[in-house]
Amino acid sequence: MTRYAAAKPYVLPESLGKLNGPTTGGVTLPRHIDWRPHYIYDLADEADFRLMYERVIREAQTRDDLNAYLHATSLRQVWCGLFLPVAVKTAWGTRFPELSEHGTTAAEVPPVRGCG
Repeated sequence: MTRYAAAKPYVLPESLGKLNGPTTGGVTLPRHIDWRPHYIYDLADEADFRLMYERVIREAQTRDDLNAYLHATSLRQVWCGLFLPVAVKTAWGTRFPELSEHGTTAAEVPPVRGCG
């Protein structure tokens, strides 16, 4: 782990229920989250979807950022497959243990973007 990743303060949502971001279409993240050249994340594309979630979780500066770009059900579906620094994965997993639970029913998490 880099010193930066270990020392960086990560924003956590107040609750997963407040994460109501888009689940379809194209998304362009604001410059403070994604400073790359203008890019539209296609949420129908699995790689784009995961990459956008990784960037938002790592670089969000406020809970509003998280609420605007992440969706609770989608996050649960991809959580175990996201490539995140250990510090952020631990912080989120500690606050929201349901992200890592395998006992979630199919009714709660549709298998569209499953980790298994």
